[in-house]
Amino acid sequence: MRLIRYRDADGHIRAAHEDAEGRAWLIEGDPFGTFTATTTPVTVTERLSPIVPTQIMGIGLNYRRHAQETGAKIPAYPIVFFKNVMAATGSGQPILIPRHLPSAEVDYEGELAVVIGKPCRNVSRERALDYVLGYTCANDVSARDWQISRGGSQWSRGKSFDTFAPLGPALVTADEIPNPNALALSTTLNGERVQDSSTADMIFDVPQLIEFLSGSTLLAPGTVILTGTPAGVGMARQPPLWLKEGDQVAVTIEGIGTLTNRVALEP
Repeated sequence: MRLIRYRDADGHIRAAHEDAEGRAWLIEGDPFGTFTATTTPVTVTERLSPIVPTQIMGIGLNYRRHAQETGAKIPAYPIVFFKNVMAATGSGQPILIPRHLPSAEVDYEGELAVVIGKPCRNVSRERALDYVLGYTCANDVSARDWQISRGGSQWSRGKSFDTFAPLGPALVTADEIPNPNALALSTTLNGERVQDSSTADMIFDVPQLIEFLSGSTLLAPGTVILTGTPAGVGMARQPPLWLKEGDQVAVTIEGIGTLTNRVALEP
């Protein structure tokens, strides 16, 4: 099932399920608990992030070719960072380049996002996928100057500005994606493909990540895990390819769809 969150013509935020053509029907109840997928059609005025994250946990350097392009060693353990949950936004919403804390090096990172559906702690690799509600596309937008030279050796500042965590266009439930590590993943910038890979290139696959992140740690429902980005990021290009006002970024993942965002300046 494809789950979405949307704003209707009256300004109310609701949940719905949709088909491949974008037709949507109302959901009654809680997608993280008991809900009913009705046959009541709805009009989506504005598409929002498919969920409101309880936390966003990111993984760095989790694709072999991406590690190679940055000259980094293959990590022995997953590299974990956190993004501000308020950075979440939806498909069709703008990515805002910061101007109050200005950045001249904003980068795209197309990723598979995993959404935890029930309390998860000390889960084995073998049972890890039982705790997944579903999957969506993500863009781990990163201000590289704040991430690297101004972040005090921490990544969170450069990855947590408003709108720096686009998610969408829908949350596809886990039953429709039996193997999250066999999906084609690509990113285009203004129609040109800049990332072209597969989730099979992950160093630590999705079950390993859930096992590691849940170790001695409760992952609440609504936890979003950004599983890393493949090769082709703007930072690694010569010359670097930074996002600018007017750009359009699209992240496409097999079986999920395309997350599309335009780039604008912070008002």
